[in-house]
Order: sequence, then structure tokens, then C-alpha cells
Amino acid sequence: MRIMKKYKPTTASRRHMTVTPFKELLSGADSPFKALTTGFKRGTGRNHHGRITMRHRGGGHKRKYREIDFRLNKYNIPGIVETVEYDPNRSGFIALIKFADGERRYILAPKTVEVGQVFITGEDVPIEPGNRTTLSKIPIGTFVYNIELKPGNGAKIARSAGSYAEVSARDGGYVHIKMPSKEIRKVPETAWASIGEVSNPEYKLINLGKAGRSRWLGIRPTVRGSAMNPVDHPYGGGEGKGGRGMRKAKTKWGKPAGKGQKTRRPNKYSDKLIVKRRKVGKKR
Repeated sequence: MRIMKKYKPTTASRRHMTVTPFKELLSGADSPFKALTTGFKRGTGRNHHGRITMRHRGGGHKRKYREIDFRLNKYNIPGIVETVEYDPNRSGFIALIKFADGERRYILAPKTVEVGQVFITGEDVPIEPGNRTTLSKIPIGTFVYNIELKPGNGAKIARSAGSYAEVSARDGGYVHIKMPSKEIRKVPETAWASIGEVSNPEYKLINLGKAGRSRWLGIRPTVRGSAMNPVDHPYGGGEGKGGRGMRKAKTKWGKPAGKGQKTRRPNKYSDKLIVKRRKVGKKR
């Protein structure tokens, strides 16, 4: 794993700030491929009534949206990596692929991506990072990312920086996938997945260093429940700096949250596909 870039502590906020060494990791493209970019309205946590449904979101720098190909349905046509680029809308890097027929698409870049590398999607392709095939063709113990839950529906699982899942078993038309959360889930063996891990595993090491950098990312401040009044939060009120004051952790609306409590909806449609639940709470 590469060392994060640090700065001299010229100010209090610079002292602990770290950033990803982009010059070492990216190919130097100054701007995204215009034909694959669009403008879009940023998600500020509001629903169609304009009411806040997700707190602590808003503001942030203006972004262009890069259209990422999560289906990768150009079968048996090799594509060469032209550039490796930063995407402000996701934590992993993206790669611009030029296929043999001349078409270009953006894909999620694997960890070992390099300019000039060739990727291919198909039933019988080499088991090498970046190549994509059906789960039935992938050996047990292989790391995969960009995984479909339904064949042809596009990748849904293991798409963030450094993420991967492990092919752990094969049974009755399903493949058992060990998820990043350690949950083991059954996925149809005809679903597609990419070999390897998502790029930029150093993302988790970033120290923002100051509040302003969070605001650039569109993250607004979070107020502790214990600092509120009783009318505003279950943890509010009390003399001095009181603790939570109750055994079970709750959200602002009194719903169970964290500390080993299960929040998954009972009798969910996908329960039959869960072989082993993810670990939660302090013992995780």
C-alpha cells in the first residue's frame, strides 16, 4: 500500500491532513472525456416534496457526472485502457476504455490498472484483474468486484474504493459470495463479476484535516444527540455532559441503531439468499 501524501504543519488544519498521491496513481488526463459526461443535480438529501430525508448533506463543489458502464455488455471485444482518472462522484478511480470497434466507455478501475492494459468481457476469458466473466467460470477463492445480483441487471456489489468480495462456494445454481461486510450471500452463477479489487484502497486512510474540506465534499456538520434538548433527541437534556442515559442506542426518531442491534427488516425478500449474516456491534 502506498504512503499517503502529507504536508508540513504550517497551520493547525495542515498538521494531520493527508491526501491521495494522485500524480503517482492517475494518468494525467486534465479533463474527463466529454461525450461521457453530463451535468446533474447533486443529491442534497431532499425528496420530491423538498423535505430533508437524509441529514448532513448539501453544498459542496460543482461536479460533472461521468457515465460509468456497470453492465459491461460488450462481449469478447478487447478494450485498452487509455486513461486512469479521478471521479468526484465515487471513491475508486475510473478508467477510460477504447474497444477494438472504436467505442469508448468508462469503467471502475481495478487495483492494478495501468495505461495500455487490455480488458475483455466474456464466458471464456483469462482469470486476470479487470477481466469480466460469469461467476460460474470463476475459481473458488478468487477476489471479485462489480458484482451483479441479477444476471444482466448491472453491477451492484463491491463498487467502492478498495472493495472486493470472495467466491467461497458453489451450490445448486448459486455461488456463495463472502461480502466486504463478511456476510455470505448466494448469487446466481449466471451473474457477471469482474476479477480483482477496486482501485484506490488508500481512500480509507484519508484524514480531511479541517471542517472546510468536508464542506467541499458536500458533507454538512453533525450535531451530537447528547448536545440537544429532550424535545429534539432521545439523548438530549440533563445537567452537564450526561451520557446516553439508556441501554439501547437510538436514532433521533427512536429507532434502534448501532451497538449490535439488528436493523434489517424482518422477512425481507432476500432472506433466503443470506447464508450467514454480517457481524455487527462491538465484537465485529
